[in-house]
Amino acid sequence: MKKKVCVFTGSRAEYGLLRPLLEKIKQDGDFGLSLLVSGMHLSKEFGLTYREIEEDGFVIDEKVPILGGSDSPVEIAKAVGRGVTGFAGAIERLRPGLMVILGDRFEALACAVSASLLRVPIAHIHGGEITQGALDDAFRHAITKLSRLHFTATEEYSRRVIQLGEEPDRVFCVGALGIDSITRVDLLSKEALEKELGIRFVTRNLLVTVHPETLGNDDAESLCRNLLGVLDGLGDTAVVFTRANADTGGKRINDLVDRFVEAHPDRAYVFTSMGQRWYLSTMRHVDAVVGNSSSGIIEAPFFKIGTINIGDRQKGRIRAESVIDCGPRPDAIREAFKKLYTPAFKRVLERTKNPYGDGTASEQIMKVLKSFDPSGILQKKFYDL
Repeated sequence: MKKKVCVFTGSRAEYGLLRPLLEKIKQDGDFGLSLLVSGMHLSKEFGLTYREIEEDGFVIDEKVPILGGSDSPVEIAKAVGRGVTGFAGAIERLRPGLMVILGDRFEALACAVSASLLRVPIAHIHGGEITQGALDDAFRHAITKLSRLHFTATEEYSRRVIQLGEEPDRVFCVGALGIDSITRVDLLSKEALEKELGIRFVTRNLLVTVHPETLGNDDAESLCRNLLGVLDGLGDTAVVFTRANADTGGKRINDLVDRFVEAHPDRAYVFTSMGQRWYLSTMRHVDAVVGNSSSGIIEAPFFKIGTINIGDRQKGRIRAESVIDCGPRPDAIREAFKKLYTPAFKRVLERTKNPYGDGTASEQIMKVLKSFDPSGILQKKFYDL
């Protein structure tokens, strides 16, 4: 009998990370794959990215819309409530033997609550991490406690999951799925990318994403304004933006980015969703990833390019030498850009080692999923150190 595995995805970034694992589950005759899709995937504002999932050849078994008309804290809280209700019905219909959830967003938390109440064991990916500037930090640890299997990106994160009381024999350090994506995607040349995206690379090039700091000490709107002011003064620099996510404050950040792109049509471009191939291909050809996205911490070091990580959103995550941390003030951001282009920092990039694995996370996860015995997995004891 096939093992019925349901994978949840609620955002473009999360799906891009999950795709290598989805392909392996789909192709393995021992598994029956179902997909539960929600969140930004189903929103016109965020590009209706569920279409990308279907274009990749996957069947979406359940779509559960939960986002409302705004990104206020009240509306996000209501979205979690809608999620718990909607996911409960979907999981009941799918009746999986295992639910796979990646990360730390509020949509993922809602899915984890529903699966737990329906007594469906959860395999959680990317637990044990710290992001002090985001509410997601607490959501991630909550999902850890609701989960029965844990796949972490580094040994330090494994130790933290165990510190939360999880049994060591259920915690597996596999690396980051984002590295798997890089090694499997057919990346485009600079010329092909320019033609397909309608952009033009120049002497210096940047990939920029600013997300809200939902729990940080910094105002993300001010951070974004300060960054845009610095970018305005950079000569001969092309800037490719990806939009902020559905957290509180994201709409305002996107408005500011849109205005900047309108004012600099010759060198600034914005995309609601680039998809994994375009996004990683762009990353390959820029000088740095700028802003506060986790991709600057996890994926960018693979390409031996710089990262300018601004503010507190990613504070606490393990990072490579290629990451330049700076505060949100204009002078701090300008100093980070000066460092980025120095000969000394270029030498740092040459010796950079990515701490997030070797691109075999999906294979390692599959090995565990194929061997685990679902009987009795719902019961677990608190592991005391």
